[in-house]
Amino acid sequence: MNRSATVLLTALAPVSWGTTYAVTTEFLPADRPLFTALTRALPAGLVLLAVARVLPRGAWWWKSAVLGALNIGAFFPLLFLSAYRLPGGMAAVVGSVGPLFVVGLSALLLGQRPTGRAVVAGVVAAFGVSLVVLKAAGALDPVGVLAAFASAASMSTGTVLTKKWGRPEGVGPLALTGWQLTAGGLLIAPLALLVEGAPPALDAPAIGGYLYLALANTAVAYWLWFRGIGSLTATQVTFLGPLSPLTAAVVGWAALGQALTPVQLVGMGLAFGATVAGQLRVGAARGSRRLFSSAEGNGRKDSMDVTGSALRR
Repeated sequence: MNRSATVLLTALAPVSWGTTYAVTTEFLPADRPLFTALTRALPAGLVLLAVARVLPRGAWWWKSAVLGALNIGAFFPLLFLSAYRLPGGMAAVVGSVGPLFVVGLSALLLGQRPTGRAVVAGVVAAFGVSLVVLKAAGALDPVGVLAAFASAASMSTGTVLTKKWGRPEGVGPLALTGWQLTAGGLLIAPLALLVEGAPPALDAPAIGGYLYLALANTAVAYWLWFRGIGSLTATQVTFLGPLSPLTAAVVGWAALGQALTPVQLVGMGLAFGATVAGQLRVGAARGSRRLFSSAEGNGRKDSMDVTGSALRR
């Protein structure tokens, strides 16, 4: 598969995550974010494990646990905490600094020299997202801000480590995704029970909503995401992230009757432009891909309004 097709398929993951807010507000029980995170992660992980029929071996038991904690188990609760403690849209804005985290971590862990273009694109992406989702007001809660930065750092670190470690020989992205979702879901389960208590009663729309989130929005979307990490650079993948709040804004306008202001449209253009810029290759990126291939070894054969969408990504 050529690189452009890989980018487009990987982009479907954040686009899918951008539909989460509408599904959650329209079909799911209110105020159960941890239960929603659990029902997304654990069933999706178990389904992928059943399909792949491959379990981790050796060091991949602890590597899967680490990646599952960073990408799912810690990321979801931290993002929930930030979204509930910060004014509307602020959690998504803070989370949009993820590409800058990945640029720095790629230099530290992967030996990829940061480029000026990547840094500028990361700043523009965060600014564009802020124009789309940020609303007036409210005092900033220090715990919420810290949780938002920690969630972005957690997912960014998980993305870079997924790139660094690659996959075991003979193991595809489907199994790797199943390992991480299962590990993350198992970490969320006791927290959800402790904080939110017993599961709520579910009607037919809620069951349908949870099935969509677990299968399309999580199992398929995260499989595409981790598959993309295996074929693209970590920086290229993370620059697709702003598509999630942009999709949420479009869905809110098209399906929920939410207006889009001229300022939001400008922000969408800036964020989308930064996303495209993040996919452009330069000589340094091509050189870094050779380093990534060496680091991965045999694991790789080829080289709330909108806040809600980020909340349940």
